[in-house]
Amino acid sequence: MSHVLILGGDGYLGWPTAMYFSNRGYQVTVVDNYFRRNACTELDTGMLYPVPTLIERAKIWHEKTGHEIKVVIGNLTEPDVMRQLFDGTVSYQWAVNDAFTGLPDTVVHYAEQPSAPYSLLDYKHADITLTNNLRVTNNLLWAVRDFSRDTHIIKLGTMGEYGTPNIDIEEGWLDIEHKGRKGKFLFPRAAGSLYHTTKVMDTDLSWFAVRMWDLKVTDLMQGPVYGIETEESLIDPRLNTIFNYDEIFGTIVNRFVTQSVVGYPLTVYGKGGQTRGYLNIKDTLQCVHASEKTPADTGELRIFNQIMETFSVNQLAELAQNVGNARGHKVEIKSIPNPRREAEEHYYNPTYQGLKNIGVEPHYLTEDVMHGLFEVVEKFKQNIRKDVIFKGVKWG
Repeated sequence: MSHVLILGGDGYLGWPTAMYFSNRGYQVTVVDNYFRRNACTELDTGMLYPVPTLIERAKIWHEKTGHEIKVVIGNLTEPDVMRQLFDGTVSYQWAVNDAFTGLPDTVVHYAEQPSAPYSLLDYKHADITLTNNLRVTNNLLWAVRDFSRDTHIIKLGTMGEYGTPNIDIEEGWLDIEHKGRKGKFLFPRAAGSLYHTTKVMDTDLSWFAVRMWDLKVTDLMQGPVYGIETEESLIDPRLNTIFNYDEIFGTIVNRFVTQSVVGYPLTVYGKGGQTRGYLNIKDTLQCVHASEKTPADTGELRIFNQIMETFSVNQLAELAQNVGNARGHKVEIKSIPNPRREAEEHYYNPTYQGLKNIGVEPHYLTEDVMHGLFEVVEKFKQNIRKDVIFKGVKWG
C-alpha cells in the first residue's frame, strides 16, 4: 500500500483528504498541532457544529471502517518534528499499530495558516503567518531532500498568488519572448495579502528545491472551496470537517449560505464584481488523488490551477438569494464598503484544464448543489452566532 503523509490533517481540507485516501486502501498518517482550532478560539470565530479532536476522529473512523489513520500531534515549524516523520523516530499519539509506516510515497502539504484576513489583523498575526507557513515548507523540503528524494510533494497553493492580471492566467508557467530570445518562466505573481504572499514564497522555495535537489513537486493553485459533506463523512456525522462561517476562516459560499439561513444580509464587498475560480470540496479530494496517481517527474515543479468554474461575488450572492428564498428564507443582499484592497471590476480568464486532463470530473455549483448545502447548514441554525459573522478586518 502507498503511504500518504498529510500535513495539516485536522483542517477543513486535511481531514476529508485523510479519510478519502484511507477509504481507498492507502496507509495514511496525519500531522497537526490544532493551529486552526486554537486560532478560532483566540479570535472567537464561528463554528457551525462541534468537531471531535483529531485523535477522536481517527478512532471513530477506525471503529466505523476498520481503517487506520495514524495521528501525530506536533508543531511542524520545529525541524525535528518534521524530520522524525522521515527518519523513523516518530511517536504516534494514536495508531492501531504504532510501528513506523515507512517513508511516505506522497506528502500532501496543507499545514499552513490559511486565511488572508488573519494575516492582516495586525503585526502579530502577520508574523505568525509568515513564520508558520515558510518554516513548515522549508522544513518539509529539507526533510525530503535529506531522507526521501523519491517522495512526491503535493503542495496546496492558491489562485490568489496570481492576483488579477489583465492577461489570461496560464497554469503556473508563461512562455516569454524578449529582445529576440525566448524562455519559460513562472507566471508573474501579484498577491493581495500577506497570506497569499507566503504562498508565492512557497512556490519559489519549491522551485528552488526542484532545480537544486531534483525533488518532484505538484503545486495546486486552488480557488476558494465550498461544501461540507463528502462520501466518507456520510458514514457518521462526527466525521464532518470543520466548518467556519466568519469572515476570517469561512469561505465565501459557505458564508453566504450561513448568512442566508439566519437572516443576516449577504456581505457583498464594494461593487461585487470580484471574480474568482471555485471548486467543491469533493473536487479538492479528486484533484489531490489524481495528482498522487500521476506524480510530477523528478526535477519537475508541476503547477495546476485547481478550480472548476468562475463566479463574481454578485453571481454567488444572487445564487444564494434565489435558493434561500425558495427554501423560505428572506435573503437580503447588502453592498458594504470593501475592507480589502482589491480590484472590484477586472479581467479574469484563468486556464484550468490540466487536472481534467489527468482524470478529474468536476462538480459544478448548481442550484441543486446549493440546496444541499443549505440543508446541512439549516440543521445547525441554532448554533450560528450573528455577532461573529463580520467584524470588518481592514486590509489597507
